[in-house]
Amino acid sequence: MALDAFNLKGKVALVTGCDTGLGQGMALGLAQAGCDIVGVNIVEPTETIEKIRETGQKFVDIRADLQSIDVIPSIVDRAVTELGKIDILVNNAGIIRRNDAIEFSEKDWDDVMNINIKSLFFLSQAVAKQFISQESKGKIINVASMLSFQGGIRVPSYTASKSAVMGVTRLLANEWASKGININAIAPGYMATNNTQALRADEQRNKDILDRIPAGRWGDPSDLAGPAVFLASSASDYINGYTIAVDGGWLAR
Repeated sequence: MALDAFNLKGKVALVTGCDTGLGQGMALGLAQAGCDIVGVNIVEPTETIEKIRETGQKFVDIRADLQSIDVIPSIVDRAVTELGKIDILVNNAGIIRRNDAIEFSEKDWDDVMNINIKSLFFLSQAVAKQFISQESKGKIINVASMLSFQGGIRVPSYTASKSAVMGVTRLLANEWASKGININAIAPGYMATNNTQALRADEQRNKDILDRIPAGRWGDPSDLAGPAVFLASSASDYINGYTIAVDGGWLAR
């Protein structure tokens, strides 16, 4: 049956930044498809833990700050110790800093780049080594952005980091596809999360955004569940190095 290809029963997914929003939506989708989840967050993901456990799947709570790559070995070791293996990595953790490019600080540049692309690369590297040591195939899903395709304004380090996510996704696919590792990315559009609350509360800005989205609505974190399950499953075994936009048609305009 074709639907069997989407079944993730018995798989273990490591998901960063899943305490709320998009990460939570993807983690929940993976759990509903049969995955046990290892969540990496800087705060306790209370709501996510409850939602995952309601599905009957396990949730391992790891607290770590991905500003530094020094935490990566212990994250991988803990995941393997607790659940025996890793099958899927979702690199979702990310931050944004806003200021005019003419005034943008080195700290705001470094903070964003450290989490959004440096930790993504080195966590992918560590998990790929784990896949190889397990002698198993693996899936890596990176979270890109519309600003992987567009320039944006007042977010220079975020734009640079998300453009890099798409590029690194392609590079890793070139190097690791032959090892049975699939690396792809999801580029969310305007999503209804805590990060966009101010935009949605601004009546004119909200209208301007909705007028540009062909679907006529903001995305919901649950809209990423299906694409995440697809890219984590054997249904996507011949897809590598691709970035899927989940944006209600924003980039088509």
